[in-house]
Amino acid sequence: MSIRARVLPAFAMVLLLSCAACSRPEPPPTDQPPEPQADTAVAATRERHTQLRDAMQRPIDKARSVEDVTLDAAERRAAEVDAQTGN
Repeated sequence: MSIRARVLPAFAMVLLLSCAACSRPEPPPTDQPPEPQADTAVAATRERHTQLRDAMQRPIDKARSVEDVTLDAAERRAAEVDAQTGN
């Protein structure tokens, strides 16, 4: 008996067994729809976006408050200069 005659039936048997082992997964029951998982992911994403937005907005708000103080100081200085020069 040649090697080919021994290997070919063994190879065919392994091939058939491996094909038989691969079967389609059983579909989920249609009585109950799957629970949505996007709600938790969306909430987590919104939380991250809110934190990012707040972190970006904080320095902008601080700059706006400093701008008001600076403009008030400049107006007072201009008023003092006008009062001293008589304009």
